[in-house]
Amino acid sequence: MNERYPVIQGAEAFFLKGNKLGILLCHGFLGTPQSVRELGEALGKQGYTVSCPRLPGHGTHFKELEQFSYEDWLQSVEQAYIELRKSCTSVFVIGQSMGGTLSLDLASRHPEIEGIALINPAIDIPQFETYRNQPAHAYVTEDAPDIKKADAVEITYGQAPIKAYQQLLGYMDAVRAKLGEVRCPAVCFQSLEDHVVPPSNTDYILGKIGSENVSKYELHNSYHIASMDHELDFIVAKSIEWIEQVTAAPTDAAKNSLYA
Repeated sequence: MNERYPVIQGAEAFFLKGNKLGILLCHGFLGTPQSVRELGEALGKQGYTVSCPRLPGHGTHFKELEQFSYEDWLQSVEQAYIELRKSCTSVFVIGQSMGGTLSLDLASRHPEIEGIALINPAIDIPQFETYRNQPAHAYVTEDAPDIKKADAVEITYGQAPIKAYQQLLGYMDAVRAKLGEVRCPAVCFQSLEDHVVPPSNTDYILGKIGSENVSKYELHNSYHIASMDHELDFIVAKSIEWIEQVTAAPTDAAKNSLYA
């Protein structure tokens, strides 16, 4: 299904060519690649190849969201992953909010993924439950993006169709049921004050996934969109440190091949 509206300037997908270690970035519900662009560029400066697809219906016009399902969102992320694998010998996935949901689903389907990093991942949002049985054709007026940093401006929608919320709710249900199938290394970044996704989501996920290598960092000065908030540099530094630790686990020869 094709989109009818042009992409908002700044909301485009991006790809940063680097070495053979690839990083797939997944933005969140109603967001765009712009919300993780600084994170992606910082990782790109480390020499990694970074890909961030734009989810269908996002970054154009809010009415566009009515056309797409969570299967469409997963398909776009999965296709970007497959393309990244063609040029990279190792791929990590980093997802924020619903991007974390997508990352978990992708990891359950592709056990060869080296690791996932989740930033305030969404698996259960009680405040959205009210939309589950409302008319799908109605619209919700959106609040300002949940970012503590005063000068941060996220590209997002002022309205959203209830149908899209119902897709999100259904997707979280589906992924929640398969968390045990995720077995790759995982690290989570958890904002202790998050006005969208309860911080308990992170602990629930870490307790349910089948991964043996798990870790968590708490964020004390960031709200939900932590990739645009005060602790972005911390997220970047700890993500790089984690990636290097995970890639150090194979033989030296395998690790060196990532940078060939």
